[in-house]
Amino acid sequence: MSPAAAETVSTARLDLLPLRVAHAREMAAVLSDPALHTFIGGAPDTPDALRARYERLSAGSPDPGVTWLNWVIRLRADGCLTGTVQATVGRPAAEPAEVAEIAWVVGTPWQGRGIAVEAARGLVGLLDRQGVRSVVAHIHPDHHASAAVAAAAGLTPTGEVHDGELRWSRRLGR
Repeated sequence: MSPAAAETVSTARLDLLPLRVAHAREMAAVLSDPALHTFIGGAPDTPDALRARYERLSAGSPDPGVTWLNWVIRLRADGCLTGTVQATVGRPAAEPAEVAEIAWVVGTPWQGRGIAVEAARGLVGLLDRQGVRSVVAHIHPDHHASAAVAAAAGLTPTGEVHDGELRWSRRLGR
């Protein structure tokens, strides 16, 4: 099976655009609210730090068995970037097929509009079409908004906790 690829995904209101280094300046503003780090730790990146991070992500995983896929979320109505979605795709030793660990973040001004749900569903749909057979997400048990996004994308909690986060999963395939 060939590795999954970060191609443009269009949903009803959004375009998921493959991440480019040129997105860093606008995304630094989108992700500038320290509250976005409540459950994941850290602090917002400066534009230069985010640019360096996007350069690393764009270079791809150093592990040939792992593919990093990253997108920015563009709200088509006003053309602005609103967040990111990502998938780390690989084949763990205990799995018979590729698994994608997914994540999302939407800037504070755009939260509560269903953008994360729509983007996560678009991402899961793409991964399914590309032959990934399972998606997982790790979500802090107190992050109710992110849990709602996972549930809306068809993931269910497994009861397994890793590093303080609950594992959610969904099997894909037709």
